[in-house]
Amino acid sequence: MKNNIIEVQNIQINVTNLNEKDYICISDIAKAKSDKSRAADVIRNWLRNRSTLDFLTAWEQLYNPNFKVFESEHFRKQVGLLTFTPSVSEWCEKTNAIGMYSKMGKYGGTYAHKDIAFEFAAAISPMFKLYLIKEFERLKQIENQNREWDIKRILTKNNYLIHTDAIKNYILPNNNYHKNKEWLKYAEEADILNVALFNTTAKEWRKLNPDLAKTSNIRDFASINELTVLSNLESHNAEMIKEGKSKEERFEILSQIAKYQLNILNNAEKIKLLGDSKEYEEQV
Repeated sequence: MKNNIIEVQNIQINVTNLNEKDYICISDIAKAKSDKSRAADVIRNWLRNRSTLDFLTAWEQLYNPNFKVFESEHFRKQVGLLTFTPSVSEWCEKTNAIGMYSKMGKYGGTYAHKDIAFEFAAAISPMFKLYLIKEFERLKQIENQNREWDIKRILTKNNYLIHTDAIKNYILPNNNYHKNKEWLKYAEEADILNVALFNTTAKEWRKLNPDLAKTSNIRDFASINELTVLSNLESHNAEMIKEGKSKEERFEILSQIAKYQLNILNNAEKIKLLGDSKEYEEQV
């Protein structure tokens, strides 16, 4: 499990993902209560509250089919007793709860599902809860941007092998080229696609963007729609190579495909944005 760290009012808070659900370290959140108080004590005091147990029970019943409701009643009946000092481990073990868990070692502490963590933060401070939500949303936005980047790379990666294999088997004559010159043919084929879609070669793009070219290439700045079309072009080009079509023939066909497909995807995106805008206006 990979941990991320967000900072809320100068307090670093660990965020992790378990079974595709986000969990936030409430031991870290507890530090906002008091530097002198032990996080475990702050969490125990929170668990002693009837409203807390009501919330946890409701959450578990909604998301956990294996939750032991009868056992949760045992906890709620003890609210108010001086001897009632429940721990997260005790709550989870006896009720089979999944909303919280404790771990030892690196990034250790008590973690709670984001819904529960926000509820805990509200008990610490309403303002702290609002800042926590803000920073958590910022983290998710960054993760989504990274995920979009991964998708963009995957779109072209899958068809790349098909494309280069076709070039190797149908264009490069065996034993007629020195090994260190094979890249010239590969680059030429790649640029057929680049010009068909981006209207420029990779070399021309590098000349126009010398600073960017140090760490990136033309495809790194393509949109999702462009990379979707590029992935399709690679498949089409591979098939036409097998059919023996010349570069000139393939370029004309690929240019038409690129223009047609990109136009469809871009228009569909505009229609969706327009629809979302109208839906928002109707709700307002």
